[in-house]
Amino acid sequence: MRYEIRVAGHMSETLTKAFPELSHATVLDQTVLYGPVVDEAHLYGLPARFQSLGLHVVEMRQLPEH
Repeated sequence: MRYEIRVAGHMSETLTKAFPELSHATVLDQTVLYGPVVDEAHLYGLPARFQSLGLHVVEMRQLPEH
């Protein structure tokens, strides 16, 4: 499964390194992280990681497979 997660604001390089399995890009006033999610535990753990870092998730969606 591949996911896209949109976070409010611009994440610093230090914060993006907290998600080494995901690529990232800045779009307008959001940081977009995207990449593979290996299983349900990983999927449900991501929001907890964002919350623990004080980040506001705007949208999280599954991407179509290539």
